[in-house]
Amino acid sequence: MTKKERYLKVIEWFSENMPSPTTELHYDTPFHLLLAVILSAQCTDKRVNMVTPALFEAFPNPETLAGASEEDVYSFIKSVTFPNNKTRHLIKAAKILKEDFNGEMPSDIEGLMKLPGVGRKTANVMLAVVWNKAAMAVDTHVFRVSNRIGLTDNSKTPLATEKTLVRYFPEDIIATAHHWLILHGRYVCKARTPDCENCGLTHTCKHFNKIKTKNSVKVSKPEKSVKRVVKSKNSQKSAKKMSSDSKTKNKS
Repeated sequence: MTKKERYLKVIEWFSENMPSPTTELHYDTPFHLLLAVILSAQCTDKRVNMVTPALFEAFPNPETLAGASEEDVYSFIKSVTFPNNKTRHLIKAAKILKEDFNGEMPSDIEGLMKLPGVGRKTANVMLAVVWNKAAMAVDTHVFRVSNRIGLTDNSKTPLATEKTLVRYFPEDIIATAHHWLILHGRYVCKARTPDCENCGLTHTCKHFNKIKTKNSVKVSKPEKSVKRVVKSKNSQKSAKKMSSDSKTKNKS
């Protein structure tokens, strides 16, 4: 199967089984989505969604957050991972939005990456979710799933994965494909225990077919061993019979 054929099959399956995927982070404005995405770094969306309602109510815009103290912000997000660093990132990002962008959210990757706590992945999430731009955010799920299925060829970095995915996915579905791969990795193609039995992509998945081939080899080896044992036993029986026949002739 060529790479192009694999992409077509993946697109066909996801289009039928996950036609309208969306982010699982809750938000009401682009600014609040930014806060949620920053908080989601190495933290589950579920946990982030538990703390953001109160955070959003307290800080509806960059101006209010820019004037907050670290103690105030920390009290809202203390249950997420790395709350001290994220507290500083949120406040500094709000200050830059207020001072350099007039309180507006930049809609380009360069502007977004000027904000503390915003790397390439977070910037691409914003571009894809808010503006539906052809941006591919590569997190651990996207990185893992892409390599397993065979959409990438053992990419070593998130950037290499991003470039390959953007090259092969049609531009108009890149933002959607980002959600496909994240959700598939989160609920089916899990890191430690991929649920291959309930995966609809096994027909095109390199990882699954590799395991399938290995298992068939493992099964065939014992069968060969059994055949050798049977053959050996038959040989022993034949030898005993020949020996017995020889002794009978000698007696006669």
